[in-house]
Amino acid sequence: MTQEEMWKAVSENDASYDGIFFYAVKSTGIYCRPSCKSKNPKRENVSFFNTAEQAIAAGFSPCKRCRSDLSEYQPIKEIAEKVKKLLDESFRGDDEINNELQHMGLSHRRMVQIFKDEYGITVSEYIKKLRLKEAKRLLSETNDKIIDIAYAIGFGGLSSFYRFFKINTGLSPAAYRNEYGNNYNREARKMNGWNTDSKY
Repeated sequence: MTQEEMWKAVSENDASYDGIFFYAVKSTGIYCRPSCKSKNPKRENVSFFNTAEQAIAAGFSPCKRCRSDLSEYQPIKEIAEKVKKLLDESFRGDDEINNELQHMGLSHRRMVQIFKDEYGITVSEYIKKLRLKEAKRLLSETNDKIIDIAYAIGFGGLSSFYRFFKINTGLSPAAYRNEYGNNYNREARKMNGWNTDSKY
């Protein structure tokens, strides 16, 4: 991480960098987290450190406002958990996810980095897992039309849903429903005269 990137994070009070580095102000003798709400110092008075211990060893004292001395402070983990909760609740629509991320003050690039560092999986991979799980549930537990299921879990069309489902399960949605749908749903489809191989 370059000093220019760190200075940008300090200037913007970016909490997503808390725990990654600390900055110290020579004129005050204090070291802070990037998210500290104190007045931004002059760039020439700022030094950067990877850890709080390094800042202390250099003669700086912890900031009482941002509590840069609290070792248990884990903002990155908290951000990752917030992103995960957002994805769990909003995986059906990309627009909703992007809008919520803007409210959190995170760029898409930064969010992806934090999430992968914490959970070892990319955001797109996690969304795919959520959508696949929900598709399986709806196919096996409901009589919803397959085209409605595709739209319900965030796909813009039936063909893209079919490709996604076949790649990840080895079965078409219709075949999966025939194989794993509960007895009640199978009987209901027969009574209603549904073609169990139909996309609709």
